[in-house]
Amino acid sequence: MQSPKQPLAHPARHILRLNEVMRRTGFRRAHIYNLMKLDKFPHARRIGLRAVGWDSQEIEQWIAARLDRS
Repeated sequence: MQSPKQPLAHPARHILRLNEVMRRTGFRRAHIYNLMKLDKFPHARRIGLRAVGWDSQEIEQWIAARLDRS
């Protein structure tokens, strides 16, 4: 007997890479970096020598704030 499929649980807070941030926001790379430059989008954090990532909670809060304004 098969058990019902459970959705994969994501940790409460994790690092999002650029592709995931683009997927969640619908924005392209250049627009995300322009918004960061204007302090209108959460800033990326260095996670390695040549890698950056975004705090998932900051991105989710940013999205929620935009939806609440509508």
